[in-house]
Amino acid sequence: MTSSPYRVGVAGPVGSGKTALVDALCKSMRDDYSIAVVTNDIYTQEDAQFLVRSQALLDHSRIVGVETGGCPHTAIREDASLNLVAIEDLEARFKDLDLIFVESGGDNLAATFSPELVDLTLYVIDVAAGDKIPRKGGPGITKSDLLVINKIDLAPMVGADLSVMDRDAKTMRGDKPFVFTNLKESQGLETIESFIQYQGRLSVPQSV
Repeated sequence: MTSSPYRVGVAGPVGSGKTALVDALCKSMRDDYSIAVVTNDIYTQEDAQFLVRSQALLDHSRIVGVETGGCPHTAIREDASLNLVAIEDLEARFKDLDLIFVESGGDNLAATFSPELVDLTLYVIDVAAGDKIPRKGGPGITKSDLLVINKIDLAPMVGADLSVMDRDAKTMRGDKPFVFTNLKESQGLETIESFIQYQGRLSVPQSV
């Protein structure tokens, strides 16, 4: 394990697939790493409860829901105290943690995580919102460590052109990476997992 848990922030608009991504990553990585999750909702713990029901982590006490009570991106940027307290509590209870996922509440393209809160940011958008989303810009699109363009299976149904999204993502992000995903089929999940392992310098399990 690392000297302290590697913190991965997962942000993006409502319905883009943030919770689905956290769920998939937990299930894919939990056999090899000690993981915990902090979710953010304004007035509920709906995302945390979904992860518990889904058994994203077999020990449900490793999943903590934070009720921000206000603007969701304030709780991950300007005043991250509620999240920091939740993380400190998890670290105190689980001394062996390798990885903590912090999922933001549904936010806009301007939302970013405080560097004090996370080490790495994944920003999730979805094809169903239209192929114009990457070129709208905003810190989530341009500055996240990895942009996740999710629900590519819906492209034909909503008339979204993935080649346009690919072009615009390259234009807006320069050398920063992005990945197309269909989490229902785990398409692109391995790329995200490898990115987290590399950036967090996590030991990579040896295949038998």
